[in-house]
Amino acid sequence: MSEAYKSISKGLLEAIKHSKGDQKGAREFRPQQIDVKKLRQSIGMTQPKFAASFGISLGTLRHWERGDRNPRGPALVLLNLLSKNPNKVLDILYK
Repeated sequence: MSEAYKSISKGLLEAIKHSKGDQKGAREFRPQQIDVKKLRQSIGMTQPKFAASFGISLGTLRHWERGDRNPRGPALVLLNLLSKNPNKVLDILYK
């Protein structure tokens, strides 16, 4: 049995236990909800600039800022990164 197989097998068994409620040793990352308007304003960007800079449609951004919808998935992760260190994220994206 290869090391890769052993690792995959172990991970699968842990995932099955986790799905049945065994939380021992499990770690989950749940990004915090972000006040998108406050974040955008703190960075000093207009709605169109912010939306274009991060690949978000202007309509979606407006919904987030009004509270009609909440960012989810990769967008929420990106917004969390921006909230922690906006200069670093902007440097990475634009260099």
